[in-house]
Amino acid sequence: MQTRIKTAAEIEAMRISGRMLATVLQVLKAALQPGMSTKDLANIAARELEALGGKAAFLGYEGFPDVICISVNEEVVHGIPRDDKIIASGDIVGLDFGVNYKGMITDAAISVIAGTPRSQAHTKLLTYTERSLMAGIFEVHDRVRTGDIGHAVEAVLKPQGYGIVRDLVGHGVGHHVHEDPNVPNYGRANTGPWLDAGMTIAIEPMATLGKEKVVVADDGWTILTADNSWSAHFEHTVLITADGAEILTQV
Repeated sequence: MQTRIKTAAEIEAMRISGRMLATVLQVLKAALQPGMSTKDLANIAARELEALGGKAAFLGYEGFPDVICISVNEEVVHGIPRDDKIIASGDIVGLDFGVNYKGMITDAAISVIAGTPRSQAHTKLLTYTERSLMAGIFEVHDRVRTGDIGHAVEAVLKPQGYGIVRDLVGHGVGHHVHEDPNVPNYGRANTGPWLDAGMTIAIEPMATLGKEKVVVADDGWTILTADNSWSAHFEHTVLITADGAEILTQV
């Protein structure tokens, strides 16, 4: 499904959806404590979103069983919340959430360290992964190419020696959770499909402290680093404008 230029009404619905999403992520970030289970966090997300009037875009998507993806340490993305998955101090916790409001979907993620960081390298990984997201967003404008965005993300992460996950990419978003085209987190400038003002895309760098290779866990959902290195994930949904980008998934 190719991403379409959104109407004014669709964009406004996505702004509301995105604010709901960002609000829930802020609540989760504040609530996150060592000793909680990932299911505890999912329950908070479900309760908060219901109070705001949105629907969870991920629940039931291709069979996903919960409202939010929560991935810890070597889990890169798509972790299923579990009562027996207990968060320890120093864990890197990825919170990936999608919200549907009036049929329009936004998608965003943050990574948070629970309690006290175990290593300065972990703090730095989060800093640079988020920085790469903002570098990608900075490249966005009418008639940008996906390679320009990927190149900007890679230019932040590669000099630090991080593994840039290639098997998972950003994407169009809006009417569906995933729309074409893909927006990789690597690439050459002036390559790839053109994007037009009025389109909405999710940019989502995923970086590891080791290699880029990932594998699927036995649950069929959770994506793990092949070398068990720890990872970080940040994501925003943005509206492409004539001369830049409007971040939709912020308060």
